Amino acid sequence: MEKYKRILIKLSGEALAGTKKTGVCYDTVLDICKKIKKVHDKNVQIGIVVGGGNFWRGRQNEEFDRATADYIGMLATCMNALTLNDAFRQLGVESRVQTAIEMRQVAEFYIKGRAHKHLDKNRIVIFGCGTGSPFFSTDTAAALKAAEIHADVLIKATNVDGVYTSDPKLDKEAKKYDSLTYLDVLNKKLKVMDSTSTTLCMDNNIPIAVVNINNDNDLVDLVEGKKIGTIITNEE
Repeated sequence: MEKYKRILIKLSGEALAGTKKTGVCYDTVLDICKKIKKVHDKNVQIGIVVGGGNFWRGRQNEEFDRATADYIGMLATCMNALTLNDAFRQLGVESRVQTAIEMRQVAEFYIKGRAHKHLDKNRIVIFGCGTGSPFFSTDTAAALKAAEIHADVLIKATNVDGVYTSDPKLDKEAKKYDSLTYLDVLNKKLKVMDSTSTTLCMDNNIPIAVVNINNDNDLVDLVEGKKIGTIITNEE
C-alpha cells in the first residue's frame, strides 16, 4: 500500500541537461522519466513542475529588467515541459502539459479542474511557466501547484540524497538530516527551497521530501513509505 497517492515532483532544469550542464540531454530525460514511470505504474497520481535553468538563469546583467528575465525563464520551463511530455509519450505514459501563460498551439492553459480530471485519469500533468508571474521561483510554483492539486507530498528531486548541514560535495564533515521542520529550514537558512515556497508548504501542511533523482528506486521507496532522503514537516 503506497503512503502517498498523489504527488508533486519538482525537477530542476539542470537535471535534464545531464553532464552537458546546459540544454537537454535526451538520454538523461528518458532515464528520469523511466524512474517516474515506476511510480506511475503503482497508480500514484503525479504532477510535475520543472525549472528552466538549463536554458536561462535569471538576469544576464544588472541592467536587464527582472520581470523580462523571469518571463524568458518561464518560456524555458515550457521547453522542458514539452521535452518531458515527449519522453513520456515514448514510454507509453499518458501525460499533459499545462502552462500558466496561454500558448494554445503548444499546450493547455492551466485550469485547476482540468488538471484534477487528468490526474484522476492517471495522466501525468506537467506544469510549465512557473506561476505565470515574475518575481516567483519555480520552487514557489511547485508549492502552489502542490496545494492546488491537493498533493500528499512535494518531492524535491535533486542530485543529492537529502538535506545536509553544508554542501556535501565541498565539506566532508557535512551531516545529513533525516527529518526537519519547516522552521528549521527557514531559521537555519538551509538551501532546500526558497523561503516563499517553504512558508507556503508550512501554511498548507504539505510535507517536503528531498531525494536523489539519480538513484533508481528513491521515488518508489518514498511513495511506499520507506525512509528515504530528508522529510520536512511541521512535526519535531
